[in-house]
Amino acid sequence: MDQLQRCVAEFIGTLLLVFVGAGSAVAALVDGGVVVVAFTFGLTLLVLVYAIGPISGCHVNPAVTLGALIAGRISLVGAAAYWIAQFGGAAVAGLGLWILTRHGGVDDQTDSLATNGYGVDINLGGTFLLEIVLTFLLVLVVLVVTSRAEHAGFAGIAIGFALTATNLIAINLDGASINPARSLGPAIFEGGVALSQLWVFIIAPLIGGVLAAMVAPLLASTHQSYRRHAERAG
Repeated sequence: MDQLQRCVAEFIGTLLLVFVGAGSAVAALVDGGVVVVAFTFGLTLLVLVYAIGPISGCHVNPAVTLGALIAGRISLVGAAAYWIAQFGGAAVAGLGLWILTRHGGVDDQTDSLATNGYGVDINLGGTFLLEIVLTFLLVLVVLVVTSRAEHAGFAGIAIGFALTATNLIAINLDGASINPARSLGPAIFEGGVALSQLWVFIIAPLIGGVLAAMVAPLLASTHQSYRRHAERAG
């Protein structure tokens, strides 16, 4: 696959993840609840893994790309290209949500274009910790399950449910970022507090991605050691 094709896949994938996932919050957070929104995010990522995973790896998240960069799975130039594509796709998704709510007659059930924020149910420190831990979980799952060829067919399921779990925890606290691009897209068009607090939802998930990349090799090596031991025993 050439670099352009991979970047197009990341652009489209991130656009769809943000538009469908954040769109479910805009359209159904009150009527459908947290479970509906969390599963919409998770199932969207799940199907994207199978749709574009063979093309780009389906990062659709700058924190995942950073983790892959540290893990040596992508070059710095490739990672930078992915980040541009991801943030670009999220921005287009944010524009789409803004058009739907401002000119398309859609009632915004979040009253904030599904942006992320703190100050009501969680403070700055709590948000920083929450986003680091939950992004750590997601990126760790991505790096570990995609390193195991024998489980490749189930990777999308694990990754999708990991995102679902993180959203179930965080939606009522800070809107659940776990993805700097997901936060940026809606915040650009909502502005105000969402834009002023955006830095938290960029830096904290990236830290989580870095930590996951540092821990993942330990789990992967443990898995390989166990596998070799089992083969010898058999």
